[in-house]
Amino acid sequence: MRLVTALVVAAFAVTPPAAASAEHPAPDHVCVASVPETDPLEPGPVNICVSVFRPATASPDNPVPVLLHSHGWGGSRTSAPGSFRRYLDAGFGVVSIDQRGFGESGGKAHVEDPAFEGEDVIRVIDHVASLDWVRENGPGDPVLGAVGGSYGGGFQFAGAFTEVAKTGRTRFDALAPQITWHSLNDSLAPREVVRTTWVTGLYAAALDAHTSTMHAGYAEGLLTGDWPASMDEFFRDNGPAHHVAAGRRLDIPVLLRQGISDNLFPLDQAIDNFDRALTPRARANSLLIGYNGGHALPNVIPTGYAVAGDECSARQGGYDDLELRFLAENLQGAPRAVTGHGRYQLMTAEGGCVTVDSVAPTTTAALPDILTTAGVGLPQAVKIADGPLAVAGSPVLDAVVSTLGLDNRAFFGLSVGTSPATAKVIQNNVLPHRERGLHPGARRTIELPAVAATVPAGQSLFLTVTPISDMFVLHGSRTPGAMLLRDVTVRLPVRG
Repeated sequence: MRLVTALVVAAFAVTPPAAASAEHPAPDHVCVASVPETDPLEPGPVNICVSVFRPATASPDNPVPVLLHSHGWGGSRTSAPGSFRRYLDAGFGVVSIDQRGFGESGGKAHVEDPAFEGEDVIRVIDHVASLDWVRENGPGDPVLGAVGGSYGGGFQFAGAFTEVAKTGRTRFDALAPQITWHSLNDSLAPREVVRTTWVTGLYAAALDAHTSTMHAGYAEGLLTGDWPASMDEFFRDNGPAHHVAAGRRLDIPVLLRQGISDNLFPLDQAIDNFDRALTPRARANSLLIGYNGGHALPNVIPTGYAVAGDECSARQGGYDDLELRFLAENLQGAPRAVTGHGRYQLMTAEGGCVTVDSVAPTTTAALPDILTTAGVGLPQAVKIADGPLAVAGSPVLDAVVSTLGLDNRAFFGLSVGTSPATAKVIQNNVLPHRERGLHPGARRTIELPAVAATVPAGQSLFLTVTPISDMFVLHGSRTPGAMLLRDVTVRLPVRG
């Protein structure tokens, strides 16, 4: 448990920029009043505490844009004098936030609920707008961007979408979220099968911050092996998926950086944000960068592979430089030099970079019938095609599925190897398929993890099917059984 908790905190942390030069003044530390806490564990008034970093060049006569920054899950704001040098040197102010339930801020963590964390961000923006050295688009409307990863990416969407829901627009002018989510329910429990390894680590990493609902839901999930209805309701509003379902979109440029080998918030979550959460105009001015990293816990069953790195950002000078140029273009009016807007820039599992206009499948391959045990057993790999070939995007499996047993679950992903025995899952990700009842056969469409890979000559592309996965420990099938797939086809995003 201690190892998992340490890995959780490390994976959710995004290292703040290096120490600033001496000429930048020390930060101001202030707390702003926000909406009261309603949870019975800590009801009452709530203050959200922030550290305000002003660049030495900023003044009422020379106002500058501001970036909001926040921490990962279980962390706290960056408050030390001398932090955020690269942003301050570039002429940005920075406001680092202790989110509700963390650091010096009060209340309990509602995990980016619009009614709580969304409102908290609005109060922080109001404070930023009151600073006389901040550039404005108009009264009360600061020139504003945001940075941060994981939970520190979630606050960006929470704040921007909460403003859109309330007023029809957001005061953010650009966002740069890293390794964050589109839907927490789909991330934490895809197909209502719980990513227990991650959920347990996340729960342990912030025990004091949880609401009473979270404590009760975690206990229920452990006992039943199901994703509790209380958790589904608790997380339903807490991400872009909720706002998209309500017809809302963001009309601002967004730099999305996502880990393709991330086995908590995988590439699929960023694709959904890129494709669904932005207006067409915003998407044409936004970027999606996929890299091998993020929340990437080691996994053994099934074995996967990915060369760590961020090759696509490296081709644009590295992510830090890319992010600064993106922010400069959208907040400071710098000439547009960043490339790849409106496209998917994806690092391959082998270490390359491909840029594509679509992640949709382009080719269909037929497979033989597949029989897998459920609840117990070993992974198997079914050959799809021989290399050389390249895939980049979102594959889909179609089959008539029959089950022998109740609540059968199996896990699926693409893999590469010289034979079924050597095939390893591309970028370490599988997704579950769940059949609750016993039935003789029903047509199903099964989403597979989005990937990018180059299969060389001498190797083959496989479909890996496994009854168990170490990312879903104890949340495989509740009783032993079997799952038969007939009339199987896989739709692949093959790239020339």
